[in-house]
Amino acid sequence: MKKFLSVLLVLALFCSCSEYQKALKSEDPAVKFDVAVKQYDKKKYNKAIRLFEAIAPAYRGKPQAEKMFYLFAQSYYKTEQYYLAGYQFESFTSAYPKSEKVEEASFLGAKSYSMLSPVYSLDQTDTKKAVSKLQDFIDTYPNSTYLGEANAVLKTLTDKLEKKDFEIAKQYNTISDYKSALVALDNFISDYPGTKYKEEALYYKFDSAYNLAINSIPSKMEERLNNAKIAYAGLLKVEISAARKQKAAEMLSDIDKHLQQYSK
Repeated sequence: MKKFLSVLLVLALFCSCSEYQKALKSEDPAVKFDVAVKQYDKKKYNKAIRLFEAIAPAYRGKPQAEKMFYLFAQSYYKTEQYYLAGYQFESFTSAYPKSEKVEEASFLGAKSYSMLSPVYSLDQTDTKKAVSKLQDFIDTYPNSTYLGEANAVLKTLTDKLEKKDFEIAKQYNTISDYKSALVALDNFISDYPGTKYKEEALYYKFDSAYNLAINSIPSKMEERLNNAKIAYAGLLKVEISAARKQKAAEMLSDIDKHLQQYSK
């Protein structure tokens, strides 16, 4: 019985492979389409992709094109080819705006771009594109069943962009470009008023203002020392760690000492 079942399995696999190979060689798009759908249903997505790629140009405008392009996009998505999946889902939603699959395709297209988002330290072009696509989806389908997931993915991406912008602003302080640090940190605080990095941003702003002031030429020192005191007052508006509070107090004391020469 086991031998019999093994033989049947081998025959089934042979027939399946034979059918797929015949479809690849066939000049009939309908044959390729039918076998591609079978491969898709068997979760053999790469084989389905080869067949879909071959018939895609010929199927545009045909009755089965909607199904074909939907499965084509899904095949790319399921094989984690997210650039191609995003492109195909976008093409699908553009070509079939009245499809019952258009909402799902819109979401998966946006999600495909989110899967391309790199770590925060790298270029964030793909992240920004994904944010735009997800926001468009949320605005278009505010009652979607995918809304919860879309919002969660969007938050992850926006958090990444926020961290990227903060690290760039902080970097100016790290390399002692204090003028640029003050501008960048001010812009960051303005762009992200509720940021979780607010304490750090305000601390590095004060630190930058302090270092810029005490290293200034005499004609600019008094003004910059007073600007640093304003930055210190801004820092006190948020809760800061004990270590930073002590360091900030030491800097303030040094500022006051320098300012004494202007009160004589």
